[in-house]
Amino acid sequence: MFSLLVNIPADAKWSQNGVTIAGGNGVGGATNQLNYPFGLFLDDDQTVVIADMWNHRIMQWKNGDTMNGQVFAGGNGAGKGLNQLYCPTDVLIDKETDSLIICDWANSRVVRWSRRMDTKQGEILIDNINCYGLAMDEQRYLYVADYVKQEVRRHKLGENIGTLVAGGNGQGRGLHQFNWPTYLFVDRQQNVYVSDNYNNRVMKWNKDAKEGIVIAGGQGQGNALTQLSCPLELFVDTLGRLYVVDQENHRVMRWAQGATQGTVIAGGNGAGAGANEFNYPTGLSFDRHGNLYVADRNNARVQRFSIE
Repeated sequence: MFSLLVNIPADAKWSQNGVTIAGGNGVGGATNQLNYPFGLFLDDDQTVVIADMWNHRIMQWKNGDTMNGQVFAGGNGAGKGLNQLYCPTDVLIDKETDSLIICDWANSRVVRWSRRMDTKQGEILIDNINCYGLAMDEQRYLYVADYVKQEVRRHKLGENIGTLVAGGNGQGRGLHQFNWPTYLFVDRQQNVYVSDNYNNRVMKWNKDAKEGIVIAGGQGQGNALTQLSCPLELFVDTLGRLYVVDQENHRVMRWAQGATQGTVIAGGNGAGAGANEFNYPTGLSFDRHGNLYVADRNNARVQRFSIE
């Protein structure tokens, strides 16, 4: 998977002012607008794919075309039809089949849509699952966070039940538990990183582990550098450093391996609409050059922060 191959220098810094590369034209359903952008995924050519939650669609914005996006899935109102989505929260690109795999949140299903422009409907991959976030490993296993069962399962494509790989011990704060697991990242060793939203922490579950390790936050909800507040999408670079959207602190943080506190790499200037501010950020991703992309939910935009 392309996102595993991003080498970010140890001393990397990003510009403090973001550039709007999608949306930013107020809340709405036009092709130059977004409404609650959530999960993000970057293609090799810096094309951004966005789960446009309250427009019930997946948008693709090509690199260099900041004026208009294209609807690649859904966009036919909220509903259960195979041509519809209902509040999608996450999306990834499966290169092998050139398709989008989507967490269709309010329909409690995971669906796949071809990326061909003439595609009129998707197919259901996993049904009756309270999915929030998705990840895929290099063997093309699909990982799904279920925020009701408080667990993460690994699925072969076409397999509905899957194998439990994290959680599954009820809601709680124990190292073997979650409280609303949302977004996921899987590394080459099939270790699973989970944003444990209401526990205000990020957990790493090593492959076949019976409990996880807290690798960020876990010090209660707050805005100190040791804390997170309802973390969402996350990313791990080739040096094992974690990048996470610290949603309610309106910032993106980086945590080195083994660190007891993180550093703010974008935002952290309070809620606002300035180029150096977020208003409830949700999704993040990197392109192969190390530029940072952040879905800025209440500002209905996606910002790019160039690596310096």
